[in-house]
Amino acid sequence: MTEFTHGIHGAARRIYENNKGSLARTLVYTIGHFIIAITVLMLVADVSFMIALTDAIVEPLANTVWYFLLDKFWASKVSSK
Repeated sequence: MTEFTHGIHGAARRIYENNKGSLARTLVYTIGHFIIAITVLMLVADVSFMIALTDAIVEPLANTVWYFLLDKFWASKVSSK
């Protein structure tokens, strides 16, 4: 492993260690959001699973970023008290 890739792995490990709880909650939220978005598209818009799968990607990903930021802010306020 080169010094460059070693630095990247070390930085990724530090980010993971500092954000474990938020990343886990965000992952669970994202998976649930994908399932809900696909189900709603299939039931309401009457589209096939494959079309729902492709259409239900952008909005859940945008909400995932928002959820992660909100969770980090909330966790920092709760843990500081």
